[in-house]
Amino acid sequence: MGFLYLCALLISIGGMITLDRRFRLFVFAGVPWRAIAVLVTGVVFFLVWDLFGIGLGVFFRGETAFMTGLVIAPELPVEEVFFLLLLCYLTMVVFCAARRMLAARLPRTRAGERA
Repeated sequence: MGFLYLCALLISIGGMITLDRRFRLFVFAGVPWRAIAVLVTGVVFFLVWDLFGIGLGVFFRGETAFMTGLVIAPELPVEEVFFLLLLCYLTMVVFCAARRMLAARLPRTRAGERA
């Protein structure tokens, strides 16, 4: 039961990859190295944010039976990295999907230009 949360995160990340690949929204839309750089930057930003919060005593690790108990740093569970990856990936997939949907709804002017 200790790996349940990590498994749920991995399944969710797998679902995001599937949606991204199917609709070519973010990583699979064009230049994958650029999208991966954005994901890594987001995850690193939030990990640094977490470390500052832990250092200030604002963030702390809660103990549950669903977590592995493995930590990367004091008060920073390994599941946090996967959660932040899911958060950043979900945000970018939703952003790219919304942008595509809005672009499809914009009225077209002459020669395919957007109004």
